[in-house]
Amino acid sequence: MEKTLEVDTDAVILDLEDAVATAEKPAARGSILEWLKRPRGHRLAYVRVNGLGTPFSFADFNAVVVQGLDGILLPKVESPVDLAIADYMISSLENARGIAAGTVDLMPIIETAKGAENMQALARATPRVKRLCFGSGDYTNDTGTAWTLDNPLTLIYRAQLANASRSAGIEPPLDTVWPHLEDESGLIAESQQARAMGYQGKMAIHPKQLEIINKTFSPSPAEVAFAKKICDAFDAAERSGSSALVVDGVFVDYPVVYRARAVLANAERMGIVG
Repeated sequence: MEKTLEVDTDAVILDLEDAVATAEKPAARGSILEWLKRPRGHRLAYVRVNGLGTPFSFADFNAVVVQGLDGILLPKVESPVDLAIADYMISSLENARGIAAGTVDLMPIIETAKGAENMQALARATPRVKRLCFGSGDYTNDTGTAWTLDNPLTLIYRAQLANASRSAGIEPPLDTVWPHLEDESGLIAESQQARAMGYQGKMAIHPKQLEIINKTFSPSPAEVAFAKKICDAFDAAERSGSSALVVDGVFVDYPVVYRARAVLANAERMGIVG
């Protein structure tokens, strides 16, 4: 938790689930509460609670839904009923503690076969769900498959998660962690996969992974410059009565321009100049 305040990350996930031994969970809740009181700049703060099927979940919610929390990461979500229960607990705690209604996000992790089959319904279950995320570790355990870069099942359902998110009108999803800390080429490859699928970012398990993830999911200066060139040329062509042209060998029409404008908007949000 100390390292998270020293690195360039958009959000921090404080863990009460797999990274915390059973006997240490009460102490971990207290440590998280102390961290949430500290200044953290632009970083959003999420807590991964224990799943609803465990004896720890209710106490987790009760402990961490406080002022300063941005969201709950809920593992092993399989049914809209899971999200209705979590939504109810968060709403009750917001009301009891004077937190504005709807302040706390609810981010489900899709990491079982049943959850993957129900992702369309999960994406629409409650307005508190702004985005979904995928967890390859538990998903491959559940399906008895290998946690590898080319596992066809994880490729299929990661891609479907991006489509389900778009269909439901919520934000693009967040990708699974890459567990091999010394395998930078694997992290690059999986991050590039996720970006190509339409993901907005990727979770990390160590600060050393952040530079690669941030670079992969941010438009490069060259991408920004080319997007600006496309938009400028298209605007000029449109003023002269044309809606199709070629820019540096690339055929440009409205869909290409819409993508270029999205790149520029993303770059502006990130402070990137082409």
